Amino acid sequence: MLNEVPELDDVDISIGGDLFMARWETASSPRTCAAFQRLLPYTQKIIHARWSGEACWVPLGGLDLGVAPEHPVARPAPGQILFYPGGISETEILVPYGRARFNSVAGELAGNHFLTIVGGLERLAELGREILWNGSRDIRFESARSSR
Repeated sequence: MLNEVPELDDVDISIGGDLFMARWETASSPRTCAAFQRLLPYTQKIIHARWSGEACWVPLGGLDLGVAPEHPVARPAPGQILFYPGGISETEILVPYGRARFNSVAGELAGNHFLTIVGGLERLAELGREILWNGSRDIRFESARSSR
């Protein structure tokens, strides 16, 4: 079928020395999941969010994955990872670890919920506070199959 989304492997996310397992949210963001999967493995820097509360973000500048909003979320739960495809703010990934409301200097944003952390979530809040007080870390997304 044309609208079927292929089964995707889980994703391992390493932030500094911490490892988290995440699942793709293909039901709500199939195009974002497919586009981001093509980037794997993907390494960048993660820093603490400025306006979004208890969250960290991965600034992506002008990266264009060619996706539009898909069931956008503005108030994600801890571990619900959002991809913002750009528009009123730069392209970015938001990784909430506590109470978060996705914002920018230009106002509220909503991003595509494309990954959910399902392993290691209990460590995420402590890591978020460490990034707040001690600065950026490397973040790497890769297929769980290739990293194990």
